[in-house]
Amino acid sequence: MPYWQLFYHLIWATKRREPLLTPTVASEIYGFLRSRAIGLGATVFAVNGMADHVHMIVTVPPRIAVATFIGQVKGVASAKANKAGLTPTPFFWQEEYGVFSFDTKRLPNFVAYVERQQQHHAEHTAIGVLERADDQEGLLIRESSSIYALDDPIWRHELESLDNS
Repeated sequence: MPYWQLFYHLIWATKRREPLLTPTVASEIYGFLRSRAIGLGATVFAVNGMADHVHMIVTVPPRIAVATFIGQVKGVASAKANKAGLTPTPFFWQEEYGVFSFDTKRLPNFVAYVERQQQHHAEHTAIGVLERADDQEGLLIRESSSIYALDDPIWRHELESLDNS
């Protein structure tokens, strides 16, 4: 088995951003999402959201494409929700999604952000780019190439400290 550390912040929304994820429904949906993710070999660190969207912090094994993973967890959750009749109308997700990768050092930040979704939205402190589940503007987060350093001792030390062998 290969060694890997692939951390993702995933975001997707209900179809037409319908507010179907009431507290009771959300609890069930999050359970379906978590169960399928674990079944695919992922490790789930956080699942939360608002009435119209979901955030998931997860590691996904490299044997499965992120798009395939997202399709699988979304598909199983909506199928189970519809079979159980959790919502008054059929439950569907939008096709679009957002995905961000990050390193181990930032895992606690992303988990805390997802766990505090209701607070962020109530206080208007949500981070816009981390709430996107589509490509309406076509923007990418980029840093200028001038900040990249070929011999950065801090970067090297951080990576070397991960090596416990």
